[in-house]
Amino acid sequence: MKAAVCREFGGPLTIEEVSLRETRKGEVLVKILACAVCHSDISFMEGAWGGSLPAVYGHEGAGEILEVGEGVEGYRVGDKVLVTLIRSCSECISCKKQVPFICEEPYDRLTQSPITGSDGQFEHGLSTGAFAERALIHHSQIQLIPPDLSPDVAALLSCGVITGFGAVQNTAKMEPGSSVAIVGAGGVGLNSIQGARVGGAKRIIAVDIDNNKLEQAREFGATDTVLADKTSHRSIRKLTGGRGVDYTFITVGAGIAYNSAFKYLAPKGEVIAVGMPPSDVVANWIPVNLAYMGQSIRGSKMGDTVLSRDIPYLIDLYQKGDLLLDELITGRFPLNHINEAIEEVKLGKVRRNVIVFD
Repeated sequence: MKAAVCREFGGPLTIEEVSLRETRKGEVLVKILACAVCHSDISFMEGAWGGSLPAVYGHEGAGEILEVGEGVEGYRVGDKVLVTLIRSCSECISCKKQVPFICEEPYDRLTQSPITGSDGQFEHGLSTGAFAERALIHHSQIQLIPPDLSPDVAALLSCGVITGFGAVQNTAKMEPGSSVAIVGAGGVGLNSIQGARVGGAKRIIAVDIDNNKLEQAREFGATDTVLADKTSHRSIRKLTGGRGVDYTFITVGAGIAYNSAFKYLAPKGEVIAVGMPPSDVVANWIPVNLAYMGQSIRGSKMGDTVLSRDIPYLIDLYQKGDLLLDELITGRFPLNHINEAIEEVKLGKVRRNVIVFD
């Protein structure tokens, strides 16, 4: 099969012929029909979070099941599914506590990878490897979708949508009537805005360095917009009668965004850490202020998503017209133009670019 292979951190991907081993117990083989380009893929491609090369990345996918391994129940050949990096063993403490996105069962993406090429074993990027014509993954990484749901739209649900939307509704459990600031109006941030809108937030303030993105944020439900600069916190306090917001969602992987996050908060407010900076980025804040104001910070990985619970809910919202998905897609590219799609994402001018397969 053809796959986009990363052979050099920071370098372009190359389209190569690679192979997958046989489908084993607990696994499914999926024909990939669409895979969106996520900033997490790009961070790995640039070496920001380590890893081994060569590697096949891509984790925000959708497709059709080609093979079902022994012991896999509830799926059959021909089913349409989304494909995600959320891999869960169902046996560890986290999985039993219904937080499968924090599964504690180790998976070595190199030594346990099902992908091989001309020069040996390739890293199974983000445990998924969906920038390829097929993906061999654990059955916990898929979820059924309606047969008539377009694959490019379905792919968005695999990461960007659940990460942003889930941060609001699952991690924060935002109460109706709350005021929120969404820092970053990119693909994930727009979905946090949607999560706040659907959840009944009273005031949804989008914060970004790009005026065009702020205009787009209103389309997805932002009630107010603030240009990110050294005085952003003053603008937010003015919009909230001097009090600040109940929640600040940081949806960009930038340390400077985390440094200013607490300035936006009301007493007892909460920062939700969604965006993931490179491993060497450090944020700073004043602990005594945190304690005195009773504020807190909480991490949100993949929007605290449980696929079987959240995906049907999101699809239902989409079918009712309450969740914008088609509007998130900026461009569609064939696999051999993946580097163009990635460069557009890196420039920060797109919502989501999607790789589509015949």
